[in-house]
Amino acid sequence: MKQVILITGTPCVGKTTVAQRLAEKLDALYINLTEFAEKHHLIAGEDEKRKTRVIAEEKMRAKIAEAINTAEKATVIIDGHYAYAVVPKRYVTRIFVLRRNPVELRRLMEQRGFAGDKLWENLAAEILDVCLVETLQTHENGKVCELDVTGKTVEEVANQILAVLDNRAKCVVGSVDWLSLLEKQNLIDEYLRI
Repeated sequence: MKQVILITGTPCVGKTTVAQRLAEKLDALYINLTEFAEKHHLIAGEDEKRKTRVIAEEKMRAKIAEAINTAEKATVIIDGHYAYAVVPKRYVTRIFVLRRNPVELRRLMEQRGFAGDKLWENLAAEILDVCLVETLQTHENGKVCELDVTGKTVEEVANQILAVLDNRAKCVVGSVDWLSLLEKQNLIDEYLRI
């Protein structure tokens, strides 16, 4: 049976670089959901307000299942903030939800051109645990691991994931609380604008 690992989280937490590095270390098939959707014509439309593409989820699920079933590699790494929603549950071995301190995340988002509603919506999603909560609503807790990647290199995060996969470290959920952190630093109003 194949090992299918999902790497998810809000934009700019490091999903792609971590997933690519992990795929190298595990000699795994790497799938970036954005590229996969474009390559296989799985885009259903555009969300003008958010300036993002809307994915044809059912078609995506079928095409992802096909990619997993036909993969020659024993491990498949899938990267995308909505991976939990489009990869059929029966295939998923582990899901790593990457988390980043909102202060560091805001700086990275602004460097990548995020501004206005898109910036504040994504920061709010990180602060309010949206990716983690949605993942836990879809998959059982034992498969979902939350990792604080704040200040860590890609190599450190990839090694942390390997430690969990090799049972050298525990898979934990609920270890990150950005809301309390921002409250203590008196930054709630500055960061939660939506």
